[in-house]
Amino acid sequence: MNQGATAAAGGAQAYLREVVGKAVARRVSDLHFKMGAPAYWRLLGELEQMPDQAVLSKEDLDNLVIELTSPQQAAVFAERNHVDLAYGLSGIGRVRVNIYRQRGSIAMALRVIATDLPTAQDLSLPPAIELFSNTKRGMVLVTGATGSGKSSTLAVLIEMINVRDRRHIVTIEDPIEYLFKDKLSVINQREVGIDTPDFGSAMRAALRQDPDVIFIGELRDAETITTAVRASETGHLVLSTLHAPNCYDAISRLVSYFPPEEQETQRKAIAANLRGVISQRLLPRADGSARVAAFEVMVVTPTIADMIEDPQRQSDIVEVIRTGRQHGMISFDDYLYDLAEAGHITQETALGNSTNVTDLRLRFQGF
Repeated sequence: MNQGATAAAGGAQAYLREVVGKAVARRVSDLHFKMGAPAYWRLLGELEQMPDQAVLSKEDLDNLVIELTSPQQAAVFAERNHVDLAYGLSGIGRVRVNIYRQRGSIAMALRVIATDLPTAQDLSLPPAIELFSNTKRGMVLVTGATGSGKSSTLAVLIEMINVRDRRHIVTIEDPIEYLFKDKLSVINQREVGIDTPDFGSAMRAALRQDPDVIFIGELRDAETITTAVRASETGHLVLSTLHAPNCYDAISRLVSYFPPEEQETQRKAIAANLRGVISQRLLPRADGSARVAAFEVMVVTPTIADMIEDPQRQSDIVEVIRTGRQHGMISFDDYLYDLAEAGHITQETALGNSTNVTDLRLRFQGF
C-alpha cells in the first residue's frame, strides 16, 4: 500500500488482507498501526517494524476505521475514543481489534486469531484440561497476562465439551474471537456492544436461557463475578479469564473486587464453587523458533477450599499446588524445570520466570 492510497475503503481492505495475511503466515500475534509510522508486528514476543511497509497517513487510518467498524461501532468510537471489535478476512483469518486515539490521532492494535480452533495437543495443555472439561458445575478460570493465550485455552475447553457432550453453551465476549460450530452441543455466542449492552446484563439474561455452560470473556468487576458465582451455585459450569500472574494471586484478585465488609462472604462463595485455575505464560523456545507455554494448575480440593475461605491460610496454597501432582496440579516452577530439562527453554528463561529463583537454581545445580 502506498502512502495515502486508501482514499476508498476498498484500498483499506486490500491493505488489511496484505498485512494480516503476512502476519498469519509468520505466526505473528499482534499488529500495531499509528499515524506517521509503518505497521509494526509482534513476532515471537518481540515488537518489530514490518518489512516493506509504507508510513501510514491520517487518510489511511481514517479509511481503516471505515473498513473495520460497523455504524454502531463507529458511533461508540466517536463517543468514547476507543472501541473493541472483531474483523474477519475470508481465506485469511480473523483479528481482534482495539481502535483508540493517541495524541489526537487514530491508532490500532490487532490481535491475530487462528482460523482453526486449536486442540489441547496444539497448545501442549496440561492433563488437567480433560478434568476441567468434564466438570458439570462450578467455576474454572484461566489467568495470565495479556497475550498469554487465555482465550485459546478456553476455546479448547469449549470445543472439548462441544464434541463430546449434549449441552447448551452460551458465550459472552467482547469481542467474539473464535467462531464455534455446533457439534453435539448447541453454542450461542453473544458479543458485548452488538448482542448485549454489557457483561452484567448478559450474565443475568444467560441464566434465563437454559444454559449448561456459560463462558464469560473476562471477570472484570464485582457484579460479573457475583453473577458468575451465583450461576455456578445453581448448577452451571462457568468458564472465564482473569488477569492474575498465578493461581494463588487469582484468589486475591477475585476477592479484591469487593469492599472489605463483603470479602468474607465472597471468600466462602468462591471456595464452595471454584473448581480449578489454570495460569499460563508464553516463553521463547530455546532455539528461538517459536514460543512455548508454561502452566500452573490448581485443582480445588477440600484442603484448598478451606485455605481460600481463610485469608490467614491462603498463602499455604502455594505449597499444596507444589505437592499436588496426584490431583493434577503443578506449580510454575516445576513446569519451568520440566521444560528446561527437556530442552524446550533455556535455564535462563526458566529462572527469569520463576516464582522462587533460589530454589529453582539449586534444582538445576542438582541439589
